[in-house]
Amino acid sequence: MELFESYRNCRLCPRRCGIDRTGAGIKGYCGETDKLRIAYVGPHFGEEPPLTGTRGSGTVFFTGCSLRCSFCQNYQISREKVGREWSSEELSEALKALAEKEKVHNINFVTPDHFFPHMVKTVELFRESSPAVPILLNLSGYQSSELIEFGKDYVDIYLPDYKYSDSSLAARLSRCPDYPVTALDAIAAMVTQKGFLDRTSEGEIASRGVLVRHLILPGHVDNSINALTGLYLEFGPELPLSLMSQYHPVRPQEEPSLNRRISKDEFEKVYCHCLELGFETMFIQFPDNEASSDPKRTPFVPDFRSSLPFAFPGHSSVDNDGGLC
Repeated sequence: MELFESYRNCRLCPRRCGIDRTGAGIKGYCGETDKLRIAYVGPHFGEEPPLTGTRGSGTVFFTGCSLRCSFCQNYQISREKVGREWSSEELSEALKALAEKEKVHNINFVTPDHFFPHMVKTVELFRESSPAVPILLNLSGYQSSELIEFGKDYVDIYLPDYKYSDSSLAARLSRCPDYPVTALDAIAAMVTQKGFLDRTSEGEIASRGVLVRHLILPGHVDNSINALTGLYLEFGPELPLSLMSQYHPVRPQEEPSLNRRISKDEFEKVYCHCLELGFETMFIQFPDNEASSDPKRTPFVPDFRSSLPFAFPGHSSVDNDGGLC
């Protein structure tokens, strides 16, 4: 993969839109040209404990997205294009400051696919002064095998989603009916490269490996149950899994169930299925039954127009020894 030439006839994500993003104002499916744009750089305390630790994860939220789910909680950057232009040099300096002053546990690039050449250059510059800080890719799961292969020397930790087992649901909500197969292939490539997340005890910070996330969608329990079953059959009980209940409607959805939060019953069915399958390492985001239905009042919906877009709720780490079932 030729680095910055990749923006011409773009094939950086599985959509392979083929658009020459180097032309003045010409944008790919992701909604972006070849000019690096970023909405937020700073410590983030809302990831799983072995990634956040006590000092946070140094996150970079890129403007635009190659998946663009209809329900995206980060819609301000994936849909509304909040952000400004940066250079790789400027970004590298900001990350060095995070590593040296904030002493974040890792550098966390959030959905970087469409700016992968800039990310690689940034990592090269960053590692000149901070070679020991792990590089984490926080991904949608909808990645090309070529991208994963090219990135192997620049990445230490993969944090992919596995959103859909149902191809028709993937088509309706993210316009990618090939998501289930593509994501499983991508996750398999990540695991082959880095193995499972290397955290071995409570409080230990991870430095390498793969942790897979799944977000429960209201009205789609079968999608979750089948997704978790698929992950178990593909990777076995040792795959570290993060089960997320944070879905919150932020924009009107065509599917009625997506205009509400998940119910307690929906969460319990999915959670109990995880326990029955026998995953050995799980990070569980239990529903907040007291949370408001107002998206402006939930800590899981960031405001990228603010200098401090996040509140920082946590996850619970649990062993597979029972629970709600």
